[in-house]
Amino acid sequence: MGARGTLRVYLGAAPGVGKTYAMLAEARRRCERGTDVVAGFVETHGRARTAELLDGLEVVPRRTLEYRDAAFTELDVAAVIARRPMVALVDELAHTNVPGSRHEKRWQDIEEILDAGIDVISTVNVQHLESLNDVVERITGVAQRETVPDAVVRRAEQIELVDMTPEALRRRMAHGNVYAPEKVDAALANYFRVGNLTALRELALIWLADRVDEGLARYRDQHGITRPWEARERIVVALTGGPEGETLIRRAARIAARAGHADLLAVHATRSDGLADGGSGRALARQRALVEDLGGTYHQVVGDDVPSALLEFARGVNATQVVLGSSRRRGWQFVFGPGVGATVARESGDIDVHLVTHEHVGKGRGPVREAGSPLSVRRRVYGWLLALVGPLVLAAVLGLPDLGLNTDLLLFLAWTVVVALVGGRWPAMAAAVAGFLLLNWYFTPPVHTLTIAEPENALALAVFVAVAVAVSSVVDLAARRTREAARSAAEAQTLSLLATSVLRGEKALPALLERVRETFGVRSVSLLERSGDGWTVVGSTGPEPPGSPDGAEVEAGAGEDRVLALCGRVLPAADRRVLSAFASQAEAVLEWRRMAEEAARARRLEEGNKIRTALLAAVSHDLRTPLASIKASVSGLRATDVDFDPEDEAELLASIEESADRLDGLIGNLLDMSRLQTGVVTPLLRPVPVEEVLPPALAGVPDGRVRVEVPEGLAEVLADVGLLERALANVVENAVRHSGEPVLVTASELPPGQEPGRVEVRVVDRGPGVPDNVKDRMFAPFQRLGDAPRGDGVGLGLAVARGFTEAMGGTLHPEDTPGGGLTMVFGLPPADREGHR
Repeated sequence: MGARGTLRVYLGAAPGVGKTYAMLAEARRRCERGTDVVAGFVETHGRARTAELLDGLEVVPRRTLEYRDAAFTELDVAAVIARRPMVALVDELAHTNVPGSRHEKRWQDIEEILDAGIDVISTVNVQHLESLNDVVERITGVAQRETVPDAVVRRAEQIELVDMTPEALRRRMAHGNVYAPEKVDAALANYFRVGNLTALRELALIWLADRVDEGLARYRDQHGITRPWEARERIVVALTGGPEGETLIRRAARIAARAGHADLLAVHATRSDGLADGGSGRALARQRALVEDLGGTYHQVVGDDVPSALLEFARGVNATQVVLGSSRRRGWQFVFGPGVGATVARESGDIDVHLVTHEHVGKGRGPVREAGSPLSVRRRVYGWLLALVGPLVLAAVLGLPDLGLNTDLLLFLAWTVVVALVGGRWPAMAAAVAGFLLLNWYFTPPVHTLTIAEPENALALAVFVAVAVAVSSVVDLAARRTREAARSAAEAQTLSLLATSVLRGEKALPALLERVRETFGVRSVSLLERSGDGWTVVGSTGPEPPGSPDGAEVEAGAGEDRVLALCGRVLPAADRRVLSAFASQAEAVLEWRRMAEEAARARRLEEGNKIRTALLAAVSHDLRTPLASIKASVSGLRATDVDFDPEDEAELLASIEESADRLDGLIGNLLDMSRLQTGVVTPLLRPVPVEEVLPPALAGVPDGRVRVEVPEGLAEVLADVGLLERALANVVENAVRHSGEPVLVTASELPPGQEPGRVEVRVVDRGPGVPDNVKDRMFAPFQRLGDAPRGDGVGLGLAVARGFTEAMGGTLHPEDTPGGGLTMVFGLPPADREGHR
C-alpha cells in the first residue's frame, strides 16, 4: 500500500459562510496547476454561484440507495477509489449516510479514500464537532444529530477557517444567497441571531487556536522545548514612577495581548516611609493614563516591604505573571541588598516574573532601603559595628605617634560623627562613651587610669561627649523628619489618586472601599450607617465584611451617624490620618450619590410637567378633531330640514362610530401615559399563554391584515394580561398603519444558552422602516417622526407599549426587517412553573 493521502478541512462557524465555495475555488486553482481533481460529493444547496464553480469539474456519479420508499444519493466510495484521482472533493464531513451505505458516517468514507492514497478536501461546521455538541445546543437551542469526532478533524494536515462576521452572514441571508426567501425570516429570528452567530464564531476561533497550540506543542517536542505556553493570563506590571515605566507597560500589554483575554493591572507600591525610588508623580500620572488607554487598570498600595507588597497584591488578584524593570542602581549600590526585582523573583513561587531590560539600567538611583525607623536595619547594624570596633582600632593607631590630646579628641569626634551618620543616635552615643573611656585611659595624663589631672582636659572630654551626643541627635532627628515628609508625600499622592479616580458614577462607593482595602492591606471594609438601634451596611468589599463597629478591628468616623470599619489587621497610629481622609471621602461619595438620586427625582418631576403640557396640547387639538366629526354627524342626522336616504344615514353613522373609536383610543393612551408617568402602574403578574393574549389584542385590526405564527407548546410568560394585550395592540396597530403588506406576528422561546425560557414576540412589517438615528425617539411620548398627519393620534402608542412591557419586567426594542421594514421585538420573562406568588 502506498502513502496515505492528506486531508484538508474547511471549518466554518455556521451554514452559509462559504465553506463549499472555498473548497471549489481551491479545486479550480489546483486544476489550473494541472492537478487531477474530481468532485466525489459536492452539495451546492441550490446556490447559483456555488454551482457555477462546480461546472467544468469532473463529477464522480453518486450511488443511489432506496430507504423507506424513497431514493437517496450518497458518495460512491468504490467509484472514487477506482477513478484514483490525485484529489477528491467530499463535502459535509459530519454527514450520516443512509442505511445500507458502505459506512455509517461520511468521515469513515473519507478515511477509506485517504487510506487508498488519495488526498481529500472536505468541509465541516463547528456545531458538528463532537466535543462542542452540547455547548452549541445550549447556545442555539438546536440539537445537532450529525457529529464527527474531534480526532478525525484534528488529524487533518490542514484546517482552514472560513470566517465571516455575523452581520455579513445575515446580510447574505437577507439577499437570498443562503436559504430560500420563504425561510429567511424564520432563520434570522431563530438560529441566525447575531448572538448565536457571534458565539459560534468564537467557538470556531478558540477550537482552531487550540489546534494551532497542538501544532506548536509538537514543534516544541521535536526541538526539545519543554516550557509550556500559557493560554490565558493576568499580568501585573510594577511601576516605580521612573523613566522605564512606559517601556514596562507596553511590554506587559504585549504579553497580555499574546495571551488573549488577559487582564492588565499596573501597581505602584508606596513605602510607608516614602519609597525613595526616584519616582515622579507626573511620570506616574502619565503611566496611569497609558495603562488605561491600553485597557488596563491602575492600582496603588502602601507597604513597608515593597517586594512583599507587590507579591501580596499579585496573589490577591490571582496574577499569573509579574513584569518588573531591571534595576537602575549602580553596581556598588547592590551592597545594600539584592533589590526589589531579585527579591520578587526569589519569593514569587508559582507566579512567573519578567525582569525587563531598558535603556536606564545601571544609570543610577538611590539605594533600596529596608523598612525601619528611622534608619534601615542594615545601617543600624553597620553603625553598631563601627561604634564598637572603630574606637579600638583608632586608639591602636593613635597609640603609635604622639599627636597630642587635642588632635586625639578631634579624631575621635570625627569618628563619632561618622558613626552618627551611618547608624544614628544610639550607636553614636556608644561610640562617644567608648571614645571618652579610651581617651581618658590611653591619652589623658595620668594614662592607664581614669583619673584626670588637669581641669582643661576634663573640660575637653566633657565637650567631646556633648558634641557627640548633639551630632547623633541631630542626625536621628533629621532622619525622622525625612521619613515623616516622605510618608506625607506618599499619603498625599495616594489621596490625589483617590480623588481623581473613584468619584465616577453609581459604583464610586464600591471603588472607594476597594481602594481602602488595597491601600491598607486589610481583609474587608464596610461603610456602616446607624439605623435606629442597629447598623446598616451601606457598602462593603472583601470576604466577611463587618456588620457593626464591634466586629471591626479598626474604625473611623465618616460623618455623624456613619463609620468606616476595617477587618484584617490593626493599623498603626501613623495610618489613622490617611484612614480618616478615606472616611471623609466615603462620606462625600455617599452624599453625592444621594444628591444624584434627588436630581433624578427632580428630572422625573420635570418630565411629568412636560407630559402635562403635552396633554393639554393634545386635548386642544387632537381630541377636538373626532369630537367635531361626531357633533357634525349627529347634528346632520337630527336636522329636520334635510331628508337623508338610508345610504347617507349609514355613512354618517359609520363616521360617528369611527370617530368614537378614535376618541376612545386617544383617551385610553392619554390615561395610560399618565399612569406610567406618575408611577401608579402595578402589574398583576401571573402565568399567561401568549396564544390566549393575541386574539383580543388583534381584535381591532381589519381581517387579513395580520398573519399569526405561534408554535404549539410555547412556554407561558409572566405578565399582566391587560397590560400585555394593550401593548401588543398598540404595536400591531402601528405596524398595520405603516405596512402595505400583511403584518406577521411570531412567537418563539429563546434557547437555554441565552436566557432560558424567555419568550420573544415579533411584530414584522414590510413598511418604509425607520432610520437608526431615530429608533430610540420612537418610544418618546408624542412622537410621530413625521410619518403621520396631525390628527392621526397623539404619538403615544409605542411609548405606552414600552412602558407597560417594562413594568412587567420585559423589553421592547426595534430591529430592521430583512428586505425592508421594521420588526418590533417583545422580550417577555418566563413564568415560574413551580408556583407564582
